[in-house]
Amino acid sequence: MLDMDLTATTQPAQSPIKEGSEATFMADVIEASAEVPVIAYFTATWCGPCKTLGPLLEKTVTEAKGKVRLVRLDVDKNQMIAGQMRVQSIPTVFGFFSGQPVDGFVGAQSASQIKAFVDRLVEMSGGNAGLEEALAMAEQMLGEGAASDAAQTFAAILGEDEGNTAAISGLARAHLALGETEQAKAILGLAPKGKENDAAILAARAQVELAEASADAGEAGEFAAKLERDPDDHAARFDLAMALVAKGDTAGAIDTLIELFRRDRDWNESAAKTQLFKLFDSLGPKSELAQKGRRRLSSMIFA
Repeated sequence: MLDMDLTATTQPAQSPIKEGSEATFMADVIEASAEVPVIAYFTATWCGPCKTLGPLLEKTVTEAKGKVRLVRLDVDKNQMIAGQMRVQSIPTVFGFFSGQPVDGFVGAQSASQIKAFVDRLVEMSGGNAGLEEALAMAEQMLGEGAASDAAQTFAAILGEDEGNTAAISGLARAHLALGETEQAKAILGLAPKGKENDAAILAARAQVELAEASADAGEAGEFAAKLERDPDDHAARFDLAMALVAKGDTAGAIDTLIELFRRDRDWNESAAKTQLFKLFDSLGPKSELAQKGRRRLSSMIFA
């Protein structure tokens, strides 16, 4: 059995409650939720139920002592984000963890319901120190090319915690590194119901899909030569990106796809944007490369 330590907590140095905006949503909610869960609270000054819910949320978040954060978003001032999140009535509350919405509710809630909501988010981010150490060790093995050893360690973690999405993701990626794509896809099917879109699962699934899509990508030099002859050859630019993925040059692939999006965002049913999101997912929410790429793409989308 792995040693368990449930006493570890995360203590951020910042206030757990802040006002959000469209300009800071990525940093305040998406990126920050890689550290601790973040509650996005859509409200308005004219909203009656919000006057009751808001103070209850703030009190519960404050009592969590840094284990969860709250970002208030006025829907009148942040209509684009509210639209993207499909907020149809207020108050609306989303709980984010690892860059993804994982829970939420609409309308007024009792104090006990709010506490249960916050407790669920804290529990998601909690963890077993022994399992976390084993996960880190398995990830190191995988990063060093010891995919078989990593697979055994991830499998052992799943023996302790069968719903551990990080271990499911790791085991799938280990089999992918061993060239066992079908096995990797089968393992991703072990994700618990409701966690199919967990950030770790999304990352592994995106890596599997990228591996399949770039399996016969061809030589990057061939497509680069085509682009030298015709910079508007969008198909060649897309094929170059996939060839770079196959080579492991993710940064180069992102640059290439962003340039394709800049030239023609609608080409081939927005293929560049679709592939970029898949690359970002494959890197995971904590990746600096993915975060920079998302910001670059967002600046072009909302320009």
